[in-house]
Amino acid sequence: MDSARGHRENQISTVDDFDREGIGVHHVEEGSVEFDGHRTYYRVTTDARSKGRSARPLVVVHGGPGCTHDYLLNLTDLVSPDRSVIHYDQLGNGRSTHLPDRSDEFWTVELFLRELDRLLETLGVTDYDLLGQSWGGMLAAEHAVRRPAGLRRLVIANSPASMELWSAEAARLREALPRAVQETLAAHEEAGTTDSPAYGEASAEYYRRHVCRVDPQPAEVARTFEWIATDPTVYHTMNGPTEFHVVGTLRGWSIVDRLPAVAVPTLVINGAFDEAGDDTVRPFVERIPNARWIRFDASSHMPHIEERRAYMAAVADFLN
Repeated sequence: MDSARGHRENQISTVDDFDREGIGVHHVEEGSVEFDGHRTYYRVTTDARSKGRSARPLVVVHGGPGCTHDYLLNLTDLVSPDRSVIHYDQLGNGRSTHLPDRSDEFWTVELFLRELDRLLETLGVTDYDLLGQSWGGMLAAEHAVRRPAGLRRLVIANSPASMELWSAEAARLREALPRAVQETLAAHEEAGTTDSPAYGEASAEYYRRHVCRVDPQPAEVARTFEWIATDPTVYHTMNGPTEFHVVGTLRGWSIVDRLPAVAVPTLVINGAFDEAGDDTVRPFVERIPNARWIRFDASSHMPHIEERRAYMAAVADFLN
């Protein structure tokens, strides 16, 4: 890799999945790329049967801000001889460089857009599809409105078109929680004690209804929440203490007026019980030319887990 395209460190190259005959199906490469003097972790999964053929990647952008790629790892279901899947952990999260001492002004949408550009450049990706989930969909939309030359298809999954719409939906969903839960949440938010165990227990009721309805919580989802708990810098700075109490630097964000600039086929996804409710995703559908919308009726915020088979089939059909 020449220096003009950035420095890339490959750490692991192996086979991580097998078919019934024990023949390797997926090859995995893990590594990191240099970004502003820091490291961005990536994971590239390819089909072992591609035999060296070029496979257009699906680049997956995780949520948060402040999550990790772990809860989206099952999107490797979409790997085929013609498609690889690239996951990465955004700066400040997971296996990438952590910067807990940086000020609020450091953590911006522009920072993460530049990081995504750097990742694509360093990995030599010039022709790609993009899937963003939750905050990742917001970031993917920001990327798409700039009309990058290599972007072919866009999937915006469980994402709001503005934080005003997101907060309005959260307020509506909170009103349906048991009265005692509502009172506990409000009391701790007013007192500034959102780090208390009681607030966490009350928040869990919202998460069970509107974030992931699979019980028990899947291991890959738990891993992402564990990473956030280990270093909540990005999540607390840009979002706030919970999904529904948005007091961070993103609270005024909106892309609604810029959506007509998206120039690629777009699939919009949400769930019937999603915290990204219909009103939060509707601007994507109405303002992006020829956008398609799929709602998963048995899902909340993670239909890729809650209705995995149907979700993968729908996304694969769109990408194909």
